[in-house]
Amino acid sequence: MDFGKLPDISRVDFALPTDHPDTLPLLNRYSKRYKKPRVYIGLPVWVNKAWVGEYYPAGIKEKESLLWYGKQFNTIELNSTHYHIPGPDTIERWRNSVPQGFTFCPKFPQLISHEGPLVSSLDLTATFCEAIAGLEDKLGCSFLQLPPYFGPNQLKDLEKFVQYIPESVPLAIELRHPDWFVDNVASLELFEVLEKFRVSTVLTDVSGRRDVLHMRLTTPTAMVRFVGNGLHPTDYTRIDDWVSRIKVWLEAGLQELYFFVHEPDNTTSPELATYLINQLNKVCGLDVKPPKKFVQVVQGELF
Repeated sequence: MDFGKLPDISRVDFALPTDHPDTLPLLNRYSKRYKKPRVYIGLPVWVNKAWVGEYYPAGIKEKESLLWYGKQFNTIELNSTHYHIPGPDTIERWRNSVPQGFTFCPKFPQLISHEGPLVSSLDLTATFCEAIAGLEDKLGCSFLQLPPYFGPNQLKDLEKFVQYIPESVPLAIELRHPDWFVDNVASLELFEVLEKFRVSTVLTDVSGRRDVLHMRLTTPTAMVRFVGNGLHPTDYTRIDDWVSRIKVWLEAGLQELYFFVHEPDNTTSPELATYLINQLNKVCGLDVKPPKKFVQVVQGELF
């Protein structure tokens, strides 16, 4: 993820903002419907040569990557769908490559999110929703990443669009235009629309755009896209802050969490995701399975 990256993070205040004042009241409305929260931790890709021999067995073929990824994590930020709509054969192969309990979180195609008014792409949207519905019980929360030029003056377009999404396709919205975060009236109207139509928000934690951390949940589902800096010490302290905040949300009524860990080239993403999972299990009393490294036996080491 290049959005919000900085070459120098020495002056960045990484403190996690306080919650939006409407977040905890929203979660409290769901607390009486308590059920065991569903927690999904994953990465933005399943193919990475650096993981072969470490998180994947040595010598596997690239086409086997999803199979092994599914043994290590329980969700994936499915970015490939941003560039093309997968066909039925691809959807079936993905669905059959992962175990029960795994979820895919497909990103809406850029032809929908970035090419003109959203309502002008409703036919394509229907095609996309039909395609990802083929993931069946392995469809998690899809997400629509709106471009930096999609501002508050386009709220009516967004409202018409979200009404068109079938209830069987959970949706979260990622916003990037700065005006959403400085215009209190615009943000209030936006969050009212999302809450009304049960659309979640995406919280993006990245060095160069701290404003997008609006910390407003509009459903009992939270989606976090975390962008680290090569396992810099602040990556770990930021994760600690997230664990503390997630604990508060879980106690307030959060029912579902998707947390995706990005790192440069994603080489070290599994390592930070492992730290996150272990901390969540320890602090929040969860039982999310952390990934395990493969120990390669060297000839002669057994004697």
